[in-house]
Amino acid sequence: MKQKEYNYWISNLNHIGSRKIELLLQYFGSSEEVFKASRDALEELQKLSIMEDNTRISEVDIDTITQNRNAEQVIERFDKLMKSNISFITKEDEDYPSRLRQIYDAPFALYVKGKLPPEGTKALAIVGARDCSPYGKEMAKYLAGAAAQEGILIISGLARGIDAYAHEGTLAAGGMTYGILGCGIDICYPKENINLYMEMQKHGGIISEYAPGVQPFAGNFPMRNRIISGLCDGVLVIEAKEKSGSLITADMGLEQGKDIFALPGRATDRLSEGCNNLIKMGAKMVTSPKDILEDFLPGYHMSNESDKKADNSLMAGDKAVIDCLSLEPKHIEEIAILTKLPMDLLMEQLLLLELRGHVRQTMKNYYVIRN
Repeated sequence: MKQKEYNYWISNLNHIGSRKIELLLQYFGSSEEVFKASRDALEELQKLSIMEDNTRISEVDIDTITQNRNAEQVIERFDKLMKSNISFITKEDEDYPSRLRQIYDAPFALYVKGKLPPEGTKALAIVGARDCSPYGKEMAKYLAGAAAQEGILIISGLARGIDAYAHEGTLAAGGMTYGILGCGIDICYPKENINLYMEMQKHGGIISEYAPGVQPFAGNFPMRNRIISGLCDGVLVIEAKEKSGSLITADMGLEQGKDIFALPGRATDRLSEGCNNLIKMGAKMVTSPKDILEDFLPGYHMSNESDKKADNSLMAGDKAVIDCLSLEPKHIEEIAILTKLPMDLLMEQLLLLELRGHVRQTMKNYYVIRN
């Protein structure tokens, strides 16, 4: 067996995670030596406490190691992996992401479809509610797209809701985006994101610490959050309840020394409780892309020329809505009649135009064009 195959073997031993792998490699020197180690040698290690967090090898772990040494099977499975267009990267490889090396409990191995994030490029994680509001949806797409246009990588979890919309906004802006899975690299979860899953492999990548076939168990997702925060320079939370998985990502990012950003919301909105609390605790409030970009790109200033280009493209795309508005407030039902647009599509367009400063509501469901 080759070194890569030994690494593949050790990374797929049941219930032996990254900390135990680190302990085994620290003691034996390589995964090949672990594969060849006698039971007596493994039991000697069992008696020691080497890791600062008191990680230990149990009797069950020793049984797992000694009973899973079928070299032919390992070679066969690794060869199948290589033929499936999946890259296998470990901490022993030079191209293992440097940001990830620095975090606590960094995964020993990564499975990748597409490309790894390029070194030295700024990256922003965008996370939030699965059952997000139309406002959250549009803000995720808008902020992700604006950051992507400035060359910032967008990282998220390919989940339903904010994650998916952040990926969509990035791709629409021609940027690069990465989805971190809480299941095997060959499984698209949820299935409804299959088009995103495929497209992202062409303009970024899909990354998982879980081998092909591993199902999306609930316990996998808090673990994958450390990778989302670990790969980025900052974490932006868009809509999160008071107790939310997105806040776990923010907490991990804070522990890792990352910048934390949050989109504010109404005090009475449950989807905004988590974000508003983050802002209370010191997260930077985000009301426009500039709030992020000025931290990521020193000396950044929105140019009038780029703003103008954005305005022109938006005006062209939403001409029907823009043309029917004036300084006299119009009700949304009147706008629907004039534009002949379905109400759900019209609401999305009006929200996007409002977010970008082209229209405003004078009162609920009444809109005017901005001067």
